[in-house]
Amino acid sequence: MVTTNSNPQRTPQTHLAEADQITGPGENLADLRTAALLPQQLLQSGEVIILLIKPSAWYILLESWRFLAGVVLALIIAALLIGKGYDLWASKTDLIFLSVGIGTIRLVWQLLEWLSRIYVLTDRRVLRIKGVLRISVFETQLANVQHTVTLFSIRERLFGLGTVGFATAGTAVIEAAWDMVARPLEVHQVVVETLNRYR
Repeated sequence: MVTTNSNPQRTPQTHLAEADQITGPGENLADLRTAALLPQQLLQSGEVIILLIKPSAWYILLESWRFLAGVVLALIIAALLIGKGYDLWASKTDLIFLSVGIGTIRLVWQLLEWLSRIYVLTDRRVLRIKGVLRISVFETQLANVQHTVTLFSIRERLFGLGTVGFATAGTAVIEAAWDMVARPLEVHQVVVETLNRYR
Protein backbone atom coordinates (compact mmCIF):
# COMPACT_ATOMS: atom_id res chain seq x y z
CA MET A 1 0.00 0.00 0.00
CA VAL A 2 1.50 3.29 -1.12
CA THR A 3 1.26 6.25 1.20
CA THR A 4 2.46 9.79 0.82
CA ASN A 5 1.60 13.26 2.04
CA SER A 6 -1.05 14.87 -0.14
CA ASN A 7 -0.70 18.49 -1.17
CA PRO A 8 -4.08 20.20 -1.40
CA GLN A 9 -2.49 23.35 -2.86
CA ARG A 10 -1.88 21.63 -6.18
CA THR A 11 -4.57 21.59 -8.84
CA PRO A 12 -5.02 19.18 -11.75
CA GLN A 13 -3.87 21.89 -14.13
CA THR A 14 -0.71 22.36 -12.08
CA HIS A 15 0.08 18.67 -12.25
CA LEU A 16 -0.41 18.65 -15.99
CA ALA A 17 1.83 21.63 -16.47
CA GLU A 18 4.59 20.34 -14.21
CA ALA A 19 4.65 16.87 -15.71
CA ASP A 20 5.11 18.21 -19.23
CA GLN A 21 7.39 21.08 -18.15
CA ILE A 22 4.92 23.64 -19.52
CA THR A 23 5.61 27.17 -18.42
CA GLY A 24 3.36 30.20 -18.38
CA PRO A 25 -0.40 30.30 -17.78
CA GLY A 26 -0.67 26.58 -18.49
CA GLU A 27 -4.37 25.95 -19.02
CA ASN A 28 -4.52 26.92 -22.73
CA LEU A 29 -1.30 25.06 -23.45
CA ALA A 30 -2.59 22.04 -21.58
CA ASP A 31 -5.81 22.13 -23.59
CA LEU A 32 -3.81 22.22 -26.82
CA ARG A 33 -1.68 19.27 -25.78
CA THR A 34 -4.75 17.33 -24.74
CA ALA A 35 -6.45 17.91 -28.08
CA ALA A 36 -3.30 16.92 -29.98
CA LEU A 37 -2.40 13.82 -27.98
CA LEU A 38 -5.56 12.26 -26.61
CA PRO A 39 -8.53 11.15 -28.75
CA GLN A 40 -11.62 12.83 -27.35
CA GLN A 41 -13.63 9.61 -27.47
CA LEU A 42 -11.38 8.09 -24.80
CA LEU A 43 -12.59 10.62 -22.24
CA GLN A 44 -15.83 10.25 -20.34
CA SER A 45 -18.26 13.10 -19.89
CA GLY A 46 -17.04 15.49 -17.21
CA GLU A 47 -13.75 13.62 -16.72
CA VAL A 48 -10.86 15.82 -15.59
CA ILE A 49 -7.35 15.15 -16.87
CA ILE A 50 -4.82 15.44 -14.06
CA LEU A 51 -1.74 14.10 -15.83
CA LEU A 52 -1.05 13.73 -19.56
CA ILE A 53 2.50 12.69 -20.40
CA LYS A 54 4.62 10.65 -22.78
CA PRO A 55 7.81 8.68 -22.25
CA SER A 56 11.01 10.69 -22.33
CA ALA A 57 12.45 11.14 -25.82
CA TRP A 58 15.37 9.02 -24.59
CA TYR A 59 12.92 6.11 -24.95
CA ILE A 60 13.61 6.10 -28.71
CA LEU A 61 17.33 5.46 -28.28
CA LEU A 62 17.20 3.32 -25.15
CA GLU A 63 14.72 0.88 -26.69
CA SER A 64 16.81 0.66 -29.88
CA TRP A 65 20.36 0.49 -28.62
CA ARG A 66 20.65 -3.31 -28.51
CA PHE A 67 19.52 -3.61 -32.12
CA LEU A 68 21.80 -0.76 -33.20
CA ALA A 69 24.73 -2.31 -31.35
CA GLY A 70 24.05 -5.60 -33.14
CA VAL A 71 24.09 -3.84 -36.51
CA VAL A 72 27.40 -2.14 -35.69
CA LEU A 73 28.89 -5.44 -34.49
CA ALA A 74 27.79 -7.21 -37.67
CA LEU A 75 29.32 -4.41 -39.74
CA ILE A 76 32.63 -4.68 -37.89
CA ILE A 77 32.75 -8.46 -38.34
CA ALA A 78 31.93 -8.16 -42.04
CA ALA A 79 34.60 -5.49 -42.50
CA LEU A 80 37.19 -7.69 -40.78
CA LEU A 81 36.28 -10.63 -43.00
CA ILE A 82 36.63 -8.49 -46.11
CA GLY A 83 39.98 -7.23 -44.82
CA LYS A 84 41.19 -10.80 -44.46
CA GLY A 85 40.34 -11.55 -48.07
CA TYR A 86 36.95 -13.19 -47.72
CA ASP A 87 34.72 -12.57 -50.71
CA LEU A 88 31.44 -11.34 -49.33
CA TRP A 89 28.40 -10.37 -51.36
CA ALA A 90 29.01 -6.64 -50.82
CA SER A 91 31.85 -4.17 -50.45
CA LYS A 92 32.65 -2.27 -47.26
CA THR A 93 30.93 0.82 -48.65
CA ASP A 94 27.80 -1.15 -49.48
CA LEU A 95 27.76 -2.66 -46.00
CA ILE A 96 28.10 0.76 -44.39
CA PHE A 97 25.18 2.17 -46.38
CA LEU A 98 23.12 -0.94 -45.60
CA SER A 99 23.88 -0.65 -41.89
CA VAL A 100 22.97 3.04 -41.83
CA GLY A 101 19.73 2.27 -43.64
CA ILE A 102 18.78 -0.55 -41.28
CA GLY A 103 19.63 1.56 -38.24
CA THR A 104 17.59 4.47 -39.56
CA ILE A 105 14.57 2.24 -40.19
CA ARG A 106 14.83 0.92 -36.63
CA LEU A 107 14.99 4.42 -35.17
CA VAL A 108 12.05 5.61 -37.27
CA TRP A 109 9.99 2.65 -36.07
CA GLN A 110 10.89 3.42 -32.47
CA LEU A 111 9.96 7.05 -33.04
CA LEU A 112 6.52 5.94 -34.22
CA GLU A 113 6.25 3.74 -31.13
CA TRP A 114 7.16 6.70 -28.94
CA LEU A 115 4.61 8.91 -30.66
CA SER A 116 1.90 6.31 -30.06
CA ARG A 117 2.49 6.14 -26.30
CA ILE A 118 0.33 8.32 -24.08
CA TYR A 119 0.00 8.05 -20.31
CA VAL A 120 -3.10 9.61 -18.77
CA LEU A 121 -4.31 10.06 -15.21
CA THR A 122 -7.78 11.49 -14.65
CA ASP A 123 -9.98 11.98 -11.62
CA ARG A 124 -11.55 8.60 -12.46
CA ARG A 125 -9.12 6.39 -14.34
CA VAL A 126 -5.56 5.43 -15.23
CA LEU A 127 -4.90 4.94 -18.95
CA ARG A 128 -1.99 3.78 -21.06
CA ILE A 129 -2.25 3.98 -24.85
CA LYS A 130 0.39 2.44 -27.12
CA GLY A 131 0.87 0.69 -30.42
CA VAL A 132 1.64 1.60 -34.02
CA LEU A 133 -0.08 -1.05 -36.12
CA ARG A 134 -2.14 -2.52 -33.31
CA ILE A 135 -3.28 -0.02 -30.71
CA SER A 136 -3.54 -1.20 -27.12
CA VAL A 137 -5.51 0.77 -24.54
CA PHE A 138 -5.23 -0.12 -20.86
CA GLU A 139 -7.63 1.56 -18.48
CA THR A 140 -8.77 0.95 -14.95
CA GLN A 141 -10.82 2.87 -12.43
CA LEU A 142 -8.88 4.54 -9.64
CA ALA A 143 -10.85 2.47 -7.15
CA ASN A 144 -9.40 -0.69 -8.72
CA VAL A 145 -5.75 0.34 -8.28
CA GLN A 146 -4.35 -1.82 -5.49
CA HIS A 147 -0.90 -0.31 -5.38
CA THR A 148 1.66 1.52 -7.49
CA VAL A 149 5.42 1.15 -7.80
CA THR A 150 8.29 3.13 -9.24
CA LEU A 151 10.99 1.05 -10.92
CA PHE A 152 14.45 2.13 -12.04
CA SER A 153 16.49 0.01 -14.43
CA ILE A 154 20.19 0.75 -14.84
CA ARG A 155 19.69 2.44 -18.19
CA GLU A 156 16.82 4.52 -16.79
CA ARG A 157 18.90 5.67 -13.83
CA LEU A 158 21.67 6.80 -16.16
CA PHE A 159 19.25 9.21 -17.82
CA GLY A 160 17.16 10.19 -14.81
CA LEU A 161 14.15 8.17 -15.93
CA GLY A 162 11.91 5.61 -14.28
CA THR A 163 8.85 3.43 -14.79
CA VAL A 164 5.60 3.77 -12.85
CA GLY A 165 3.67 0.50 -12.54
CA PHE A 166 0.05 -0.14 -11.62
CA ALA A 167 -1.46 -3.25 -9.99
CA THR A 168 -5.21 -3.72 -9.72
CA ALA A 169 -7.21 -5.34 -6.97
CA GLY A 170 -8.11 -8.21 -9.25
CA THR A 171 -4.57 -9.46 -9.85
CA ALA A 172 -2.24 -7.68 -7.38
CA VAL A 173 0.49 -7.83 -10.05
CA ILE A 174 1.78 -5.06 -12.29
CA GLU A 175 -0.67 -4.99 -15.18
CA ALA A 176 0.40 -1.78 -16.86
CA ALA A 177 3.36 0.55 -16.70
CA TRP A 178 4.24 4.05 -17.73
CA ASP A 179 7.68 3.30 -19.16
CA MET A 180 10.68 5.62 -19.07
CA VAL A 181 9.00 8.77 -17.81
CA ALA A 182 11.03 11.82 -16.88
CA ARG A 183 11.04 12.85 -13.19
CA PRO A 184 9.46 9.53 -12.18
CA LEU A 185 9.31 10.27 -8.45
CA GLU A 186 7.34 13.46 -9.06
CA VAL A 187 5.01 11.65 -11.46
CA HIS A 188 4.49 8.89 -8.92
CA GLN A 189 3.74 11.43 -6.21
CA VAL A 190 1.02 12.98 -8.38
CA VAL A 191 -0.43 9.51 -8.99
CA VAL A 192 -0.54 8.70 -5.28
CA GLU A 193 -2.02 12.08 -4.37
CA THR A 194 -4.72 11.55 -6.98
CA LEU A 195 -5.50 8.08 -5.66
CA ASN A 196 -5.76 9.40 -2.13
CA ARG A 197 -8.02 12.23 -3.21
CA TYR A 198 -10.40 10.56 -5.67
CA ARG A 199 -10.36 6.85 -4.91
